[in-house]
Amino acid sequence: MRSYNVAVVGATGAVGNEMIKVLEQRNFPVKKLTLLASERSLGIDLTFHGKSIPVEALTENSFAGIEIGLFSAGGSISEKYAPIAAAQGCVVIDNTSAFRMVPDIPLVVPEVNPGAIALYKNRGIIANPNCSTIQMVVALKPIHDAVGIKRIVVSTYQAVSGTGKKAIDELSLQTQALLSFKEPVAKVYPHQIAFNCLPHIDVFLENGYTKEEMKMVNETKKIMDDQSIMVTATTVRVPVFYSHSESVNIETKKKITADEVRKLLSTAPGVMVVDNPSNKEYPLAINAAGRDETFVGRIREDESIPNGINLWVVSDNIRKGAALNAVQIAEILGSKYL
Repeated sequence: MRSYNVAVVGATGAVGNEMIKVLEQRNFPVKKLTLLASERSLGIDLTFHGKSIPVEALTENSFAGIEIGLFSAGGSISEKYAPIAAAQGCVVIDNTSAFRMVPDIPLVVPEVNPGAIALYKNRGIIANPNCSTIQMVVALKPIHDAVGIKRIVVSTYQAVSGTGKKAIDELSLQTQALLSFKEPVAKVYPHQIAFNCLPHIDVFLENGYTKEEMKMVNETKKIMDDQSIMVTATTVRVPVFYSHSESVNIETKKKITADEVRKLLSTAPGVMVVDNPSNKEYPLAINAAGRDETFVGRIREDESIPNGINLWVVSDNIRKGAALNAVQIAEILGSKYL
């Protein structure tokens, strides 16, 4: 693979920072790295391979000569600037929800549907899925390929880092306040998050589900390229800093045993099976933080139906759920298509 001129849009945010780190750790062939953010980030320098790179203000003229753009600066920014970048010959890999459900824009998880990357030619944009969807489909795709999945029931336990740095700070400050017998202040979330669970991520829709829940429903079908899979989700914010956890119940078309699932997932790309309950070994959010893998455990048959399996799925939402997935897409894009 030749080297590429790469831009990170939203470089000073949590995901942008992680994108820079992943590009360096995976030795992505960067010819020149351009770091873009809002004007309030001017004066900030970030480090890449030991060199200090100044953050530039994002403008309509930022993409001349840029070949790959990793976007993570919010949906409204992507809606405005991704088409501008694409028109200048930059292939955009967008981490927001702006383009995920646009029919002719590919929604990609490299372990699941890498072939969809070829569709970047439609609009010059590739969409990165929602973090909670990514880890679930990484775990479920091998099972779907083997025996078919009819229905998915997922409940998530999502870390505050999914909301951003202000949410991380809010959990920390609320925890300190409560342990000091002081009143916690809630600004980011509608209720106290410390020592609490909030069954409310994103806005509520007319059907009673939240936008986050419907993202999981719709994105799963698009990524798996199977509209027949029935999906229902309940997404919950929990007082954890990094890594989302998910309880996933599936009904398969053909019978598969828990042992067969373990064997299948033990060789699946991007998956690490941690499933030894007798030794108290199962995926934990604190162990997944900073790791590339999607961890799967508590694999057991659902005894209430003939063809059911339960899984516990954990992954770092900032890393695999955002930055790593985007860079993996860029790797395939660069090696096969550009």
